[in-house]
Amino acid sequence: MGMIKDAERQLISALKNQDMIVLHLELVKVAVRQDQPLRAIDIYEKALEKYRNESSLRIGIARIHDLLNDPSQAYQLYRKILLFDNNNVEAIASIASYHFYTDQPEVALRFYWRLVQCGLNECELWNNIGLCSFFAAQYDMALNCFQRAIQLADDSNLCEVYYNIGHVAISIGDLQLAYQCFKIAISSNPNHAESFNNLGVLELRKGQIEQ
Repeated sequence: MGMIKDAERQLISALKNQDMIVLHLELVKVAVRQDQPLRAIDIYEKALEKYRNESSLRIGIARIHDLLNDPSQAYQLYRKILLFDNNNVEAIASIASYHFYTDQPEVALRFYWRLVQCGLNECELWNNIGLCSFFAAQYDMALNCFQRAIQLADDSNLCEVYYNIGHVAISIGDLQLAYQCFKIAISSNPNHAESFNNLGVLELRKGQIEQ
């Protein structure tokens, strides 16, 4: 704790000598380390008085509100960020996530597709688009997106993609495909409890209780 206080004093002294955005950001880190989120927000807001169009400061405030479990306020801040920086990837992704978790998959899809237009091509993105398509009852689109996610997946996220495909398969009544997907998910990650659970339910429905 003594080192943190010393770092804080040095940063404040440095700001007096030369005001730079990076120093404000480092001072915020000190406040967060001290579990002072409201002070961190205050530091960001004072910095914004001097650097009004700096996206990193606005993003920082939104992140703090996320940490404070205040997603609605964070959402409003991410929306404002797009007024200054309409291709800010973190803001777009956060807005998409907010709409998904507030049961608006169709709206979330619009923002995830916007990330594709920004040039992103990652497994997690296509997995999220697949999930939104699934909850928007666009099952063919969901499967196509999950296939794209599989092509981009590695050992760390392959199981999640197959787990999601398994859910789509159950929804369209293809229990054999669902069974195969959950088996692949488990082979990719033997500790994936959700796939084990769903596989157990499918085995129970087949009458193979001992398995």
